[in-house]
Amino acid sequence: MTFDLEYNSERPLMIIPEYGRHVQKLVNHCIALESIEERNEMAKAIVDVMGNLQPHLRDVPDFKHKLWDQLYIMSEFKLDAKSPYPQPSKEELQEKPEPLAYPKSTSKYRYYGKNIQTMIDVALSWEEGDMKEALVFSIANHMKKCYLNWNKDTVDDDVIFKHLLDLSEGKLDLRNSEEDLSETKELLKKRNSQGQNTTNTTKIAYKKPHNNQHKIRKRQ
Repeated sequence: MTFDLEYNSERPLMIIPEYGRHVQKLVNHCIALESIEERNEMAKAIVDVMGNLQPHLRDVPDFKHKLWDQLYIMSEFKLDAKSPYPQPSKEELQEKPEPLAYPKSTSKYRYYGKNIQTMIDVALSWEEGDMKEALVFSIANHMKKCYLNWNKDTVDDDVIFKHLLDLSEGKLDLRNSEEDLSETKELLKKRNSQGQNTTNTTKIAYKKPHNNQHKIRKRQ
């Protein structure tokens, strides 16, 4: 007695492998049915089987719609059966999506981060007045703090003002302002104090057992 072995390498490729070869064979059989009534009935049964094989997708919106679309895709759009949803076309599936636009390139001052640019854009949208002036100075102070965090120990306010002017495309100019930014010492003190707090917390977390505990263990 001889057996004809069927290797996967010799079988036709499955269009949606997640459903397995048996479901693909059911789809192929459904396509070959002569009666439209039989094809409709079997198509519904296949969709139910596909839903049972993918229970984690039940919470996905339009779950049934996706299953019917996949059924037509597995049939290579040859299945002539009535669907409760619009039948997708082969052209839709093969249509290339529009290329995504690259994000706006960050400026040369990367150490400020993207949020600074967002804050500057918001400030530019405000009307002139005390509120806008206060916001611009807050942004400049935050820029100075970011600059110091970038492994720097000192920075002149003029440098921050120039960077702010560049990032705002020449629209926010504080170079002639009489008000100064926060002092570098204060910003560095806050940065160092935050680092010390982290170090102290680490020391407490790894605190050695008290000597009394060693004595108790020895007595036992």
